[in-house]
Parts: sequence; C-alpha cells; structure tokens
Amino acid sequence: MYICFAEYKIADGNRNAFLAYANALMRESGNQVQLYEGTDQLNLFVEIWTTATEEEAEAIKKERCEERSPWYRIAEWIPGGADKMHVWTFKPAGGGPNAG
Repeated sequence: MYICFAEYKIADGNRNAFLAYANALMRESGNQVQLYEGTDQLNLFVEIWTTATEEEAEAIKKERCEERSPWYRIAEWIPGGADKMHVWTFKPAGGGPNAG
C-alpha cells in the first residue's frame, strides 16, 4: 500500500468555503481520499489518498498538483497559494505487514 499525502493550512476566513468544497470533492471521489484537520493547529489539513502501487500514488500526486484538477482550487484558500501546498508520496517502511 502507498499513499499520496497532501498538507496545507487554510486561511481563517476561508474555512467554511473550503470544507464545503472539499466535502463535495470527497463525495465525488467515492471516498478515495480521507481529510484530517490538525488538533493542535486549527485550519491545518492533510489529505491521505491510499493506493495499491507507487505508480497510482504518483499519478494522484501529479493530478492533485495540476491546475486543471478540481482539487487545485483549494490553493485559492491557502495563504501563499499553491506554493504552500505540500504533496508527497509515501511507501511502506519498517518491519510491519506493509513493509516494503
């Protein structure tokens, strides 16, 4: 299992608009993505996209960062824009059942 992980902070005044938009996108994606908010930092969000292969995770990362993606609009609500949206691919590590 691999994940595409996106992290960003939403401006205070944009929280409600962001959540409404993100919830609509998550419904459209068939719950392929999970959205979490930081408990220590209000308005700090992470997206976790789970995939079977590294290639699938990289494809999501590429799509997620392209201006034509509906997810890219979220950059409008991030202070500093898309440059402050961080997206990475992670692979299994360690000795557990998902180890690579």
